This record gives sequence, structure tokens and C-alpha cells, in this order.
Amino acid sequence: MIEKNIGLSESLEDYLETILDLEKTHKVARTRDIAEKMGVKCGTVTGALKSLGEKGLINYEPYSFVTLTQKGSTIAKEITRRHDVLKDFLFRVLQIDAGKAEATACRMEHAMDKASVDTLIRFIEFIDNCPRTGGDWVQAFLNYCSNAKQNGKDCKTCLDKCKLQETLTRA
Repeated sequence: MIEKNIGLSESLEDYLETILDLEKTHKVARTRDIAEKMGVKCGTVTGALKSLGEKGLINYEPYSFVTLTQKGSTIAKEITRRHDVLKDFLFRVLQIDAGKAEATACRMEHAMDKASVDTLIRFIEFIDNCPRTGGDWVQAFLNYCSNAKQNGKDCKTCLDKCKLQETLTRA
């Protein structure tokens, strides 16, 4: 997780992620934009902004624009990276509905550390690039999941087909 010693709750991480997104689209964030995007009241945002400002993660003065500090930007980018990787994995690889993948990734992003996310990225790259995996492999997984009775016999049949294909390819 991102520097938990600075006391970032999941909620404060969400604020950093939201501020980063608003900075990308509007160059700065305003309290009311943050409140609207997060679905909370302006008073709630003000309390969070004070806390983030005290931690040196944002530049904040009441009734002014909000921007991330360098440290805040680094943390927000890592949170966003975790979110995007998890959402991609849930949606594209596991074929979870887009809305559910988004919501689940938002919850999971707070629990995964950088090393775990890096390993997940390598796994996704492996799936995308290894000739033994790829789209056929993902589709086989989906077929396995959709079958009410998963059993080893189906896996053995699939494995035998793969071995046969490998033998024919080498010949």
C-alpha cells in the first residue's frame, strides 16, 4: 500500500484519485467539483482537503483551487495505476461486467501493494503474449466457468488436444 505511515485511509486515497482526475481534465480541482464527482457534500470534502493539506499531499486554501503536490501526485498516480490494472484484469480477463469490475477494482485498489500489482501486470502480459495462452486460453477459462459441472475430464480432454496440437506443430 502507499505509505500507510502517513495515515491515508481508503477515503483519502479516493480524494487523491479524484483530484488527479480533475487536474487532468481541468488543470485544477475545486471543492464543488470534487464533491460532485464523489457524490458527497462540500463540507465533507473540506474536511478531507484539510487532512490532505496537513499531510503535504495537496495545495489547499479555503475558497481556492486544489492541486496535488509532487508527493500527492505520485501517490495519486499509483492509486490510479492499481485501479486501472485491477479493472482491466476483472473486465478483460475474467470477463466481469464493466460496472461491477469498476466497483470491485475501486475496493481492491486500497488493499494491493505495488509488488502485487506489478506481478498482476506481468501475469496479464503473459496471458496477452505467451503463445500457450492468449484469447483461446481466456475463452477456455470462460467456458470452464460457464459449465455448471466443472470436472477434470474436460480439462484432460483439453490438455490432450493441446498436446496433440503441439506435436503437430513441431512435426
